[in-house]
Amino acid sequence: MKAARPAPAAMSRQYRERVKSLKTQIRRAQAKAAVRVNVELLRLYWGMGRDIAEKRMEAEYGSGFFDNLSRDLKLEFPNMEGFSVSNLKYIKRFYLFYAEMTNRHQAGDELGMPTIFGRVPWKHHVEIFTKSQSLEEALYYINKVAEEGWSRSWLEDQIAAKLFLDL
Repeated sequence: MKAARPAPAAMSRQYRERVKSLKTQIRRAQAKAAVRVNVELLRLYWGMGRDIAEKRMEAEYGSGFFDNLSRDLKLEFPNMEGFSVSNLKYIKRFYLFYAEMTNRHQAGDELGMPTIFGRVPWKHHVEIFTKSQSLEEALYYINKVAEEGWSRSWLEDQIAAKLFLDL
């Protein structure tokens, strides 16, 4: 015997539930992809910062180094952001600020970047390493962002309120 087709109202409810489930799956996949992109971007920046700092590129190629590098990278990768002069300088500072920590044998990826860094967006990192007075303070904020999912505006407020110093 043939199964009866669902009534239009039931089919509509069933359809809505399936669409809702698909939307949830899509959002999860988008979130996972965003995390992976962030990890790879930070690995790229870590490696770039390390190369610039350790190979003393700025000293070797002169005072126009960051201007030239920015121009050349933008020409080669016109659809990619992150190669402004100011961001390239942040990339170098990012590496130099945390390089001491990687020498303390903390868990890191193959580039030596601490694994937890991948759970924190780039602009959060910039906010943290430009405003923290110590490595300990920076790590406190990195852990808070990673564990509690702080937005950048919330992070800025906590740094301005000197939350770390109140501990």
